[in-house]
Amino acid sequence: MTRTVGTLTVVRDPEALAQAVATCVGDEIRAALANAETFSLALAGGTTPKAAYALMAAAPLRDRIGWADVRFFFGDERCVGPDDPQSNYKMAHDNLLEPLGIDPAHVFRMRGEDQPAGAARQYAQTLRRELGSEPQLDLTMLGMGPDGHTASLFPGSDPLEDDAQLVRAPYVQKLAAHRLTVTPRVINASKLVLVATAGAEKAAALAAVLRGPRDPLRYPVQVVAPGRGRLVWFADRAAAAALP
Repeated sequence: MTRTVGTLTVVRDPEALAQAVATCVGDEIRAALANAETFSLALAGGTTPKAAYALMAAAPLRDRIGWADVRFFFGDERCVGPDDPQSNYKMAHDNLLEPLGIDPAHVFRMRGEDQPAGAARQYAQTLRRELGSEPQLDLTMLGMGPDGHTASLFPGSDPLEDDAQLVRAPYVQKLAAHRLTVTPRVINASKLVLVATAGAEKAAALAAVLRGPRDPLRYPVQVVAPGRGRLVWFADRAAAAALP
């Protein structure tokens, strides 16, 4: 299914979804590293990425990819320390980075334990230092929540607010907490954006996002539209149930 919002691949169930995501990421890394020295990958939190990371850290993907040449970034983070069970970094560390033996110097995490606004500014500086004044990631992994949020861009506030800052620390009312998140400017500069979503609770939002009117205040994931890159969606059958 191809639309202006990108391409959508529907698979059987969450297990097949994790496999599809892991395979796509692996294929992109291998293809890019055939012509480049490094590959920049922004990781996501969530159940599907966690399962995909475990597959990427195991044979056969583990042995097919030049992991030493990958540089790891994060699309968003909770305002917690790196050892907190809620930390996106900890999840990625435990399921991907540590099993692969990734050099810590190649991992650029958001400092969720710091004051939020300061942590956002610091991560924006990190992106510019590592990726240039207009940072371009090779691949950004994202998910979509039942409310249409992605990264930590939640409904109820303009996802394009302070877009030029690259990284924000929005206060999310429904969570009564701050989050750290890259802005659409970073996401949409990526060479490839991969959005994965699973579960029947996502079906209404996915149909609205892909087929309904554009309303990013209600469905922030609709701001995802890579300017010169590609956008690919992966969903399981339950999440895609409301689509034709």
